[in-house]
Order: sequence, then structure tokens, then C-alpha cells
Amino acid sequence: MTDALQTIMPKMPTAPKAALPREACDAHTHVFGPFDRFPLMLPPAYPPPEAPEARHLQMQTTVGARHGVIVQPAPYYTDPRCLIDALKQSTGRLRGIAIANPDVTDGVLHELDTAGARGLRFVDMFDPSGNRFGGAVSATLLPELAPRMKALGWHAEFWANIDHHLKVLPELTKLGIPIMLDHMAGFDAAKGVAHADFQSLLHYLGEGKVHVKLSLCRRSANYPRYDELKPFHDALVAANPDNLMWGSDWPYVAMGDSAPDVGVMLDLFQAWVPDASVRQKILVDNPARLYRF
Repeated sequence: MTDALQTIMPKMPTAPKAALPREACDAHTHVFGPFDRFPLMLPPAYPPPEAPEARHLQMQTTVGARHGVIVQPAPYYTDPRCLIDALKQSTGRLRGIAIANPDVTDGVLHELDTAGARGLRFVDMFDPSGNRFGGAVSATLLPELAPRMKALGWHAEFWANIDHHLKVLPELTKLGIPIMLDHMAGFDAAKGVAHADFQSLLHYLGEGKVHVKLSLCRRSANYPRYDELKPFHDALVAANPDNLMWGSDWPYVAMGDSAPDVGVMLDLFQAWVPDASVRQKILVDNPARLYRF
């Protein structure tokens, strides 16, 4: 599969106009390749980017992020080698979120933990035909994995639409491990801030039962302004800034020419969160606590 793989070069960022606080973290990125060393485990649904750790480090350095969190991309499925290699290369700058089924061995979990992994990702998103995304491990399997994750001090990261989150969170929040909802918890901007689903999410966040990643690009295509998302962003920040993190989602898989510029996104975040103490929490303090930098 690797020999015939059609890849693309990721969009590299410009430097943000406003400097980030020291030890700032981009809490949602991906690493791919080198493909001759780390071939994909599953056929990708998109042209995978040439985004090895060296290019990832270049992106981080350009925008001024000291730390980052690599989320294992679906085409690698449960093969952790690329993630582990990137974490080791980073010499402590990065942490990772892996993918695993309940049959994962304790040895693999230990190797991941030693390298810098701090959680597992669960995906309950479906394509337009109603099929589960390839490489996805459903949140229905979290109860089987949760005791082992809790022993490691790991958390669970979920990608799903908000209605699905609200169906499963009543049970999953009882498992005794932190819960992270990525891509702003999958709300539907067209329904508005007052919609019951989004208000329920704010309740979970406000009570500290979930964490949320502030990543605009998967909730709207209206780069670079995202005006319709600002009321949602403001509401999340007001609900509980101690449980929020910022993530770019670089290298923006399946976005092509519409991929944002990480530096521009960071400037928008800083403009939307004018309080420096709140920005410090979201960019530095919260990820340092959860990912143990």
C-alpha cells in the first residue's frame, strides 16, 4: 500500500502576530510518516500528509508552541510505532493519544506510557453512508479499557457529534477517568447557543465532568473569521476555562486548499480570549496538568 500511496505536503504556518505564553501547548495535532518506516495500517480515506515529527517540530517552532499533543490518526489504527517514535524524538516536548482495543497487551500500554502517551481516543463518527470511519474504536469499548487507563493516569478522548456525546456521557463519566471531547464537542452551529444539546454540554463542562478542545476548523468552513462560532467559543470559556485546551488540528487532513494557517488561528484565539490569565490556563496550565508536562 505504501508504494502506491498518494501523499500531499501539509500547509505550513506563518508566525502569529501575538507571541504565545511560555510553555504554550497545541493540544491536537497529528504526525504521519516517514511512510517507508511507518506504513499505514489501513487504506486512508484521504491523501495522507507528509507530516513526520521533523516537520511537526518546524510547525511548532514557527508558531511558538513549546509543547504539543499528537493524536494517533485513523489510518495507523492500533499500530503505535509512529506515535512512539515521534514522542521519543521530542525529548519531552510532546505527549500522545493512542488508539487501542481491549485486547491491547499491558506491554504495549507500558511502552506507550513510557514514551509519553496519556490517553486513548474513541471515535463514533460516521460517513455519509452511515458507516463507521475506518480505524475507529467506539466509546462503547471504554468501560473495558477504563480500569487499565485509570491505573496509568490516562484519560479518554472522544470524537463524535454532540447528540452522541450526550447519550453516552451519563455512563462514561462514572468510570473515574477524565473525559476529553475534541473538536469543540461536535456541536451544530446552525442550532444556536440556546439549543438544549449545547446547554447540556455547558452543564457537563461547568461541573468539571468533561474537558473540551477548542478547535474551530471542524465546526465551520468560514476561515479565517468563523464569526458564527464566536458565541459558542465565548460560552465554553465562560462555563469553565479550567477544563479547556486549544488545538490546531494540524496538518488538517482532508481539508486540502481550505486548510487554515495555525498562526492565524492562534491570533484569532488570542483576540477572542482577551484575558491573559485565561489564555494562560487554556494554552499552558490545563494541558500541563492533564498531560503531565
